Amino acid sequence: MMGCQIDNLSMEDTLATIEGFIRSGLPHQHVVVNVDKLVKASRDEQLRRIINECALINADGMPVVWASRLLGKPLKERVAGVDLFEALMARAAGKGWRVFLLGAREDVVQAVRETYLRKYPQLAIAGVRNGYWNGEQEEAAVVEQIRASGADLLFVAISSPKKEQFLGRYQAAMKIPFAMGVGGTFDVAIGKVKRAPRWMQKAGLEWFFRFLQEPRRMFRRYFIDDMAFIWLLIKEAARR
Repeated sequence: MMGCQIDNLSMEDTLATIEGFIRSGLPHQHVVVNVDKLVKASRDEQLRRIINECALINADGMPVVWASRLLGKPLKERVAGVDLFEALMARAAGKGWRVFLLGAREDVVQAVRETYLRKYPQLAIAGVRNGYWNGEQEEAAVVEQIRASGADLLFVAISSPKKEQFLGRYQAAMKIPFAMGVGGTFDVAIGKVKRAPRWMQKAGLEWFFRFLQEPRRMFRRYFIDDMAFIWLLIKEAARR
């Protein structure tokens, strides 16, 4: 869709695929695409290439699912990054998978660690690192810290397209079986940012709930930049 590959998988299909990745021990990069990311990828060839080279690509956003139906290639369902993160943390605790948490401010990432250790006492946290560093030397140290941790799962809470670019550069060197960018999920996980009610999620209005929480910061994204999605959809429909 709009130059990006999307795997037609349900949440259960996705979890089964990830379990296979972890059993293999080989590095795999995951990405979710939503309206904002499809618009960015249409303008950024490098981001589009990184997305299409990922081992697993999920649709996170009901507008993407609706667009797939309009284009005659319906996706099974939305696989939201927040929901996948929660499901994987639970599964990691049950299966003994080691988790590395990267991103956000130090207080936030530590709060995520403490929250999930309370929730799943048997959870193995391989490492924790905030999302702020300067220069290539410090970035190389972050990469080495992650590689040396022996983690099975890496969650990267950095904004797009920085998280995709970071994983695109270093996932092969870090050798993490499953690496996933989770954006602002850490803030949601600790309750710093509220998630939309279930009915708004199902109605495709989660973005509007997010806008209501931070209207100044999110106005440009939702009401200016992402409006290009409509034009991209019209062009794609015309080509079919």
